[in-house]
Amino acid sequence: MKAALIQFDVDLGRAPEKSRELAVAKVHEAAEDGADLVALPELWLHGAFDPEPWHKGAEPLHGETAQVMREAAMDCGVVLHAGSIVERTPDGKLYNTSLVFDAEGELLAGYRKIHRFGFDQGEAAVMSPGEQLVSFDLLDLDDTVITKVGLATCYDVRFPELYRGLLDAGVQTVLQVAAWPARRVQHWRTLLRARAIEDQVFVLACSAVGTQAGVEMAGHSMVIDPWGDILAEGGEGEQIVYAEIDPALVASTRESFPVLKDRRL
Repeated sequence: MKAALIQFDVDLGRAPEKSRELAVAKVHEAAEDGADLVALPELWLHGAFDPEPWHKGAEPLHGETAQVMREAAMDCGVVLHAGSIVERTPDGKLYNTSLVFDAEGELLAGYRKIHRFGFDQGEAAVMSPGEQLVSFDLLDLDDTVITKVGLATCYDVRFPELYRGLLDAGVQTVLQVAAWPARRVQHWRTLLRARAIEDQVFVLACSAVGTQAGVEMAGHSMVIDPWGDILAEGGEGEQIVYAEIDPALVASTRESFPVLKDRRL
């Protein structure tokens, strides 16, 4: 399985239609390079550090951005993690919601970010918290399960109990999107590797680049195997980070180093 993580530069001065057009072009590029699983970063359309535009730009779960991403997944024949959007529910609540579409355009999963960043400001003040862990089966053309994928978003990586919950749900791969600040890039790199090592899972983490509301983004999208080895890592600019994933490595890692069998709590 070939994964592609699209490091997208969020430019809030760009019209939303233009940002969607550029995102779709990048998904097509990844598909043309043979990717089976493609991911965009967190809030690539709305920006993650300025809550002011969120109310205006919020969309229903099946709104315009979701439809554009759905069509891109179908056109490219890939499983597409469309990053996250600002979702507005009928009762007016806002959520930081990730959407995953399969190659037939079906919504495989929707995940509302559980841990909101901001310490009672920004996202933590404006967004409502998600309440459910979310995972889905990634299937091959014969409908055989390739790997069970769990979803996480940015700040979630600081809460290992979320990853443990995904592990207990049978997850073998965690797909994490983010808008991570550059000044904490070493936290990003360390925490992602720790989550992969302690849960013996693949971690695919896609982060934004550029500057949002004066905050420089980290980039450094990463693919990490169950041993904690970094299979691929991006830099600080726009690029697509590719890696070949062998899902069988999860089972072999857990068999050769059965640390999870010794859990007591």
